[in-house]
Formats: sequence, C-alpha cells, structure tokens
Amino acid sequence: MEKIKMTTPLVEMDGDEMTRVLWKMIKDELLLPFVDLKTEYYDLGLEYRNETNDQVTVDSANATKKYGVAVKCATITPNAARMTEYNLKEMWKSPNGTIRAILDGTVFRAPIIVKGIEPYVSTWKKPITIARHAYGDVYKGTEMKIPGPGKAELVYTAEDGSETRELIHDFKGSGIIQGMHNLTSSIESFARSCFNFALDTKQDLWFATKDTISKKYDHTFKDIFQEIFDAEYAEKFKAAGIEYFYTLIDDAVARVIRSEGGYIWACKNYDGDVMSDMVATAFGSLSMMTSVLVSPEGNYEYEAAHGTVQRHYYKYLKGEKTSTNPIATIFAWTGALRKRGEMDQLPELMGFADKLEKACIDTIENGEMTNDLAIITKLPNPVVLNSEEFIKAIRKTLEASL
Repeated sequence: MEKIKMTTPLVEMDGDEMTRVLWKMIKDELLLPFVDLKTEYYDLGLEYRNETNDQVTVDSANATKKYGVAVKCATITPNAARMTEYNLKEMWKSPNGTIRAILDGTVFRAPIIVKGIEPYVSTWKKPITIARHAYGDVYKGTEMKIPGPGKAELVYTAEDGSETRELIHDFKGSGIIQGMHNLTSSIESFARSCFNFALDTKQDLWFATKDTISKKYDHTFKDIFQEIFDAEYAEKFKAAGIEYFYTLIDDAVARVIRSEGGYIWACKNYDGDVMSDMVATAFGSLSMMTSVLVSPEGNYEYEAAHGTVQRHYYKYLKGEKTSTNPIATIFAWTGALRKRGEMDQLPELMGFADKLEKACIDTIENGEMTNDLAIITKLPNPVVLNSEEFIKAIRKTLEASL
C-alpha cells in the first residue's frame, strides 16, 4: 500500500514519561506504516526544556503559529520533587500554560464515547465539551506570604503616574495574598472562539462564572460575552437553531448533572481545568478525553487531556509491562492529521484519521482494551491488554479497514 501523502508539516511536540513511550509506539505502529508523515519536531521533555531554559516551548508555540496545526504529548509541570529528580535550573512553568498564552487560544475538551463504557451520571447520553479559557487568573497569579500585621493593597499606577488603590485586607497576623489578572483582549478572543466553535459544531453554548460574588472580575467576563454575542452572533445562532445562555457556575453544575449532554460548557481557566477532569472521569476515564487549543487566528494544537502517567512510567523503567490507555494520545494525532488534511485539502489524510479513530473504538467495542476500561466496562469478558498489545490490536483492526 502506498503511503498517504502530506504537503505541509505538523508541529510535533514530544513529551515526558509514559506518554513519551506511548508516543513512539503510536508513531511506529499506527502512523509511519501508513502516512508519509511530515513533522517539525520539538522535544518538550523536561530534560530538554531545562537544557534550553524553556526556549524550546516558546519555539514550538511560534512554529504552531507558522504551520497552523500542532500535536502535543503530555508534559511534566515541575514541582519541588521534580526539581530534585531532574536536577532542574528552576521550576519551569507549565508548557501548556506557555503555549496557551502565546497562541491566546481556548481549550475545547470532549469525551470519547464507546459502547460498554457507561457514564457514571445516568442522564448523560451525549458528549459534554468543556471550553476552557487559556489565559490568566491563578495561572498568571502573583503570590505573597504575609509575615505579620500590616495592610495589603491592590495598587494600579496609570501611565501619567496617578494611582488607584483598593484595600485587600488589614492583617492582624500572618496570612497569604494572591493577585491575578486577565486581559479584555483575551476574554474577547475566548468569547469569539466559543461562539465560533458552537456554530461549527451546531451545539448550544453555556457560559458560567460567579459574578454575584466577583462583581468586577467575573462580571467583566459575563459582560464581554453578552456584548459580543448581541453584536456579532445572535442572528447567526438563531439561524443555526442553537442557543447561548449565561448562568452562575453553581447553577451550571446542577444543570449539567441533570442534563443529557450535547452542548459546550464555557468556563474560566481554573474552572475549566477542574470541570474537564470531572466530566472526563464521569464519562469513564481521563484517558478517553480529547483536547484541542484553538486560537482566534485559526491555529490548532491537539493533545490528550491527561498527564504523563508517572506511576506507570516507573513500572516501565523496572521492565514491567503496563496497561496504559493510549486512546486520547492517538486521538490527538488523528485530530491534528484531520485538521492538516482539511487545511491542505487532502481527503485521503482526513479519511485515514477517521479510520484510525474508528479502529480504536471498534477494538474496544470488540472487547479488547486496557485495564482502566476493563474495570468499568459493561461488556462481558473483556480481554485486558498491555499498552503495546493494545496498540497492535488497533493496528490489526485498522489494517482490515484499509
């Protein structure tokens, strides 16, 4: 069989630990035998980020702007323990946070639905897509420990030197404070990305914050969304037969649990981080959650929504076989290949992405799966495979379809 051609490279961002191991298996078994793969490669493994003072992360984000489509492996965001383990120069920031800030995009996360893996929430029948704002808030926060009594203030100094002050707290003893920010331009980009994605996918859009408590910060998000919707999208939504509405975050949680799914739920940065994990887990497994960062300029960066699977990696280093689920990482590749094919008008490449995704789902529905799915599936007598066996089983299913 002749390999499927590509014309423009993807930006390929390699990562860390067990997902890095899976990354190579996926390329060797499911991509390189079938596609004449063209990528511009960036090693975002923690060792190389440390070696380049994290410049490689910035370079990979700028390459995504150049080529329009990227695929990313899961990466470590170091903490104190990682500082020691990897002998780091400093505690480097989250690569995802850096890339999101440079692309100014919105993260859309949706579960992969397969028969036999029933959602823990019995009312859910359709996928729920989480749209997560990808800039600011606690991820750009400045923090300070307060050692003792004293006054803490927010101070804004205008270009003309004039000051505006707001009291944070008059401390009588020790404590902590955190300053966080966002940008009007970034919130506007977030809103437009959400409205455009809703129109593209023909889904209702919900947006939720806590404006009753945060009467300036969260209320600004609410106001910007409403102003842009009224001015630019109200008629388009009406013509498409879809709806936009705003509600408080606690009300949204109650509505989501009672709903059947099938909509986009837009959240601020931290809310989206938490809720996407909740939705993924409630649908069955964190390893069955897709993630795509979409910029206002139409650049796309695909990745799995989970981490580097550290516990399995340590087993792998001891020579033990692990039953690590590669599905979300495979779907990161298929999402990127499909988008590349769409942009370059390569129907064969788009078709291959569709067939590989179907091969993944068919393999699971035929009863072959990793352990995380086997312990929750309703299918009788599932066959539990290790990571390599599962990827080879998917290849066998894929070859039959090709």
